[in-house]
Amino acid sequence: MRIVVALGGNALLRRGEAMTPQTQRRNVRDAAAQLARVAPGNELVIVHGNGPQVGLLAALGASAPPAQRFSLDVLDAQTEGMIGYLIELELRNQMHEPRACATLLTMVEVDRADAAFARPDKPVGAILTHDEASAAAQAHGWSVAADGNGFRRVVPSPAPQRFLQLDAVRALLAQGSIVICAGGGGVPVVRTPGGQYDGVEAVVDKDRSAALLARAIEADLFVIATDVDGVYLDWGTPHVRRVRRAHPDALAAYDFAAGSMGPKVEAASDFARRTGRRASIGALADIARLAAGTAGTSVQTGEPGIVDDATGVPRAG
Repeated sequence: MRIVVALGGNALLRRGEAMTPQTQRRNVRDAAAQLARVAPGNELVIVHGNGPQVGLLAALGASAPPAQRFSLDVLDAQTEGMIGYLIELELRNQMHEPRACATLLTMVEVDRADAAFARPDKPVGAILTHDEASAAAQAHGWSVAADGNGFRRVVPSPAPQRFLQLDAVRALLAQGSIVICAGGGGVPVVRTPGGQYDGVEAVVDKDRSAALLARAIEADLFVIATDVDGVYLDWGTPHVRRVRRAHPDALAAYDFAAGSMGPKVEAASDFARRTGRRASIGALADIARLAAGTAGTSVQTGEPGIVDDATGVPRAG
């Protein structure tokens, strides 16, 4: 079975944790232990988020003179290499049988006219207080937005169009390699009128990129591993309940947070609707069970409506 697993940036660096190399290494090691359980007998492609990490690099670079600061596309590439290296290293250490594994720096084409460039909404970096966010916005010209009880920088997140290294991904899979690619959603580039490519200031949503990649390589299963154990309805109310299984059309009747669960539901629904295959959303620690369909939220077209923890039976969406 060909499986694409999308690892959330917040799954690799959990909310409230210090953004230290030791913390990230420990979390990557935990993720690799779960990935090693689904690797045997399967073709595996791993996509990871980079929101906390790319924001950290941008914040560190903000102290340099403007002419010496790297643009977001370059920072995307840096985090793709850094996190990919850590995942590959720990995955090699966790697998009982030797297996080829490759981290592929991946560029993703976006549209320069995408409305997202005028409407930044992708949270990156650490959580800030109101005063810290106001100071950062004034000092660096950043856009900031509320995130839970704090604030974070937000950047444009254009829709992914296609991957420039797709043939390389296919070639690596054909040779039996585990592939780590499209990290942080991929490095965003635009096509110039002359047919060349330029990097752009953006961070592509990794769930949307992973769904596009899963469709492009005809994956049998698409798994989104995050820091919660599934999709919840009526969050923050006495009627909250976890969705076990859902048809994409039923989920479309609900609003999910744009900066967190919204893109995950959108990506899983898009994959299921376009391919007729299953997508699964759930906790990083449950990757093997997500692949088996015994944990998290399964999104599929074979059954109408929603099955949730409250009823245990299908109901209309």
